[in-house]
Formats: sequence, structure tokens, C-alpha cells
Amino acid sequence: MYAITIREPGDPDVLEWAEVADPRPGPGEVLLDVAASAVNRADLLQRQGHYPPPPGASETIGLECSGTIAELGEGVEGWTIGDEVCALLSGGGYAEKAVVPAGQLLPVPGEIDLITAAALPEVACTVWANVVMHAKLAEGEVLLVHGGAGGIGTHAIQVGKALGATVAVTAGSADRLDRCRQLGADLAINYKDEDFVEVLKKETGGANVILDNMGASYLGRNVDALQQDGRLVIIGMQGGVKGEVNVGALLGKRASVFAAGLRFRPLDQKAAIVADVREGLWPLVSDGLVKPIVGQVVPMAEAASAHRALEEGSVFGKILLAAKS
Repeated sequence: MYAITIREPGDPDVLEWAEVADPRPGPGEVLLDVAASAVNRADLLQRQGHYPPPPGASETIGLECSGTIAELGEGVEGWTIGDEVCALLSGGGYAEKAVVPAGQLLPVPGEIDLITAAALPEVACTVWANVVMHAKLAEGEVLLVHGGAGGIGTHAIQVGKALGATVAVTAGSADRLDRCRQLGADLAINYKDEDFVEVLKKETGGANVILDNMGASYLGRNVDALQQDGRLVIIGMQGGVKGEVNVGALLGKRASVFAAGLRFRPLDQKAAIVADVREGLWPLVSDGLVKPIVGQVVPMAEAASAHRALEEGSVFGKILLAAKS
């Protein structure tokens, strides 16, 4: 098969479409003929040599894909050859074939086409695991989503609205803020010329749940933006890895700070998240209340251009890589 390989750590030009050995499914795994994968910020870090895959995972970049089941490993039940699925991966998505544990498979929901389904697994599992399963966002609460125009953000807006929350977002341009409003955002804040803490407190009294991709640089301000019993969930480090927090403010608000990635979770935890997504979120997707937002589709062999687009911040929603033109 062909897959994207990394010639050496570096800029997008180190990505090459090359022939590699076909993967084989082990017990409890399935082999997929990949239709498409999607580009995530973790992929950029892996390309740069900063985010190696977990032990035993494929060295090929790609944390999600869609495709058709080509082969079942020993002991796999509930799936058949030919099923159209999308999958959460620890690696291996940028390829014509991928192996995935059966517990990380999801059926393609509703009327979503097979290519577009590649936009769902990573954002769905990340948002659902953190905002719903952990932070327990409730109807009537306020959800603040940083980076509202990205793949995670566009998905979180819709999930928040579907659950009956008031949704606030930050983004860096009027156009991107307008598009967030079109997805349902109630409050759209330009982080370049507005203080999101001040605006959020004025308009809503503060957030009950914050989904944060910035990390250190927003840590103190995020705590300031929380209401009593607020929950800050950190899923990214775009703003650095070391920050200070006022513990007194946390105590006074009875607030909590939670940080969690998805890629390095044990298989049983991933399977539990996928099962909860299928039960709780997939009906919302099938009913059209939550839709995959795709800003660009490029041939997988041109993954370098997709990486550049994500780094430039020029795409609204997800960037997909189609395995076959």
C-alpha cells in the first residue's frame, strides 16, 4: 500500500507518499480500506518529532479515518466485511489501509458520506469525553469554547447547543466569528481585540464549563472566567506548557481543572468513550443536530499542503485527506 511517511522531522515538505508494507489485523482488530483521514494539530507535532505514537501503535501519522472493513481479526464480533465505518486511531490514518481495535469503530452515521465521516471520530470523542462525560455540561449552563473555528471548536459549538447550553466562543477574525454564530454560538469574542473574561462575565456571568486548547497562557484567565463550581478542561498546549494558577481563586469558586489527552489512553478507556459517543452523540449526528464541518478536502498524497493550511489557520473546520482521488 501507499502511506505518508516522514523523511525526517521538519516542516511539511518532509511528508512523502511512499510504498510501505501492508498492515495486518491482530486479535480483536480489523483492517480498513481507508477512504479518508483528517488532519489534527497532534499530526503537526508528530511530523516535527515532538509527539511520537504510543508503544505498539503505527508510526504513520493519522488519529482518525473512515473506510470499509476489509478483514476481521480473530475474535471480532458485531462487524462484517464491507461495513462502512469511521475509526479513532492511535496512528496509521494517513494510508490506504489501517488497522484499528474493534472497540474504536463507529458506524457511519445517518446520511453522512464516507469521506466526510473521517471528520468525526477525533473531535467527537474528544468533545464528548471532556465536555459531557467528564465536565457533565448540563442544560442551561454556559460553555466557553476556545478556538471556535477549528475542528474541535466547530463540533463543540453544536454539541453544546444540542444539549441546551449557552455557547460562547473565541476566534481571531470577524469572518470566523460570524461562521461560529451560524453554527449556533450565542456569544462570539474576538480574542485579538477583546478581553474574553470581561466580555463573558458581562454577558453571561461566566462559564460553567471551559474547553481550552491553549493551556498555560490562558490558565489564570480561564479560572477568572469560571462561575462557582466551574469546570476547566484543558485539551491542548498551543499557548505553552507551564503556567501559574491562583489556588485561592479555585478554592473560592469550588472550581476544578482537568487536563486529558485521548491518544495515550488505554484501549479499554477508548472503547468506553467510543461506546458512549455511539449511544449519546451518534443519534444527534444522525438527526442533523450535530454536523461534521469540513473546510477542505485534499488528496492524501498532498498531505504537506494540508499541514501548511492548518498551520496558517486558513481553514474553518476540518481538513480531510482523501486516500483516492
